[in-house]
Amino acid sequence: MEKINQKRHISKNTVTVCMVAVLYAVVSALLYTDNAGRQLSNMLISLSSYIVLAVSLNLVVGLLGELSLGHAGFMSVGLFSGCLLSIQLAKLLPLAVRLPVSMLFGGVVAAVFGLLIGLPALRLKGDYLAIVTLACGEIIKNVITNLKFTGGALGLDTMEIYSDTKSLLPFAIVLVFLTILVMMNLKKSKCGRAIMAIRDNRIAAESSGINVTYYKLMVFVIAAFFAGAAGTLYGHSYANIKANTFDYNMSIEILVIVVLGGMGSVRGSIIAAIILKALPELLRDIADYRMLVYSVLLIVIMILNASPKFAELKGRWSIRNFAKLLQKKDKEVPQK
Repeated sequence: MEKINQKRHISKNTVTVCMVAVLYAVVSALLYTDNAGRQLSNMLISLSSYIVLAVSLNLVVGLLGELSLGHAGFMSVGLFSGCLLSIQLAKLLPLAVRLPVSMLFGGVVAAVFGLLIGLPALRLKGDYLAIVTLACGEIIKNVITNLKFTGGALGLDTMEIYSDTKSLLPFAIVLVFLTILVMMNLKKSKCGRAIMAIRDNRIAAESSGINVTYYKLMVFVIAAFFAGAAGTLYGHSYANIKANTFDYNMSIEILVIVVLGGMGSVRGSIIAAIILKALPELLRDIADYRMLVYSVLLIVIMILNASPKFAELKGRWSIRNFAKLLQKKDKEVPQK
């Protein structure tokens, strides 16, 4: 029984990776043959960053079961620290070396902040943790806004390191795949089982010898690291970055993507990020009704996700079941 479940898990992960690979292959073909429109080109880096943010937040919300509203704060920390380093290295190193180094640095700085905030905050749970992380995110935003070396209220001038979508897309693809693979492997690992045990029943997990504080901090730090790396990538796609962009509204937006995609679902987070970030741009021609359509869609998705019948229907219409159906039809065809 365990082997069957493991095969199903591997199959779902393989389908998710293949889906993302095909999607990026199509998008890259359009972009590098100059067949992608300006709208699509402008969305790609932002969309990739949001996929990383949603999947990494899903570690905290879906896998660990804790509500965090400070993810945009970790993104801003990684963005400003990574971009400041990139500006210093702009004349010394090419983009192919400078950007990975800056992303790593931004991720590490964000992870340190995640550790510092997580040590006291993760003693709380539920609404209390959400309020504390929300407050920490706002504190980070206000501190960055009032620092001179980050540009203050005018924002950080990143014109020196600004790069177009064609230059940044390969790095975005690598970061997205790295985040997805870490999430998938963590869920299957011993650490992942311990984290899910804490989510399901903290008292039972503690009584069985699981170090709850260690695993909660680990998840918080990993999620903050990927948020910081995504922030650095995001910063290289703009000529000016203001800390006010990364307020609680962005954190809530990322949380909405996670909830709509499904708690703990990597594929769901990816699909939800694509839909919720691309839809407002696609509806820009009907600007007067754009937010109305967007809001109605959110309500419909939430109602469907709460329906057991819809969950059963999604299970039936999986790619694996569709392949079985095709095999069954092939066997039923009479041979001459």
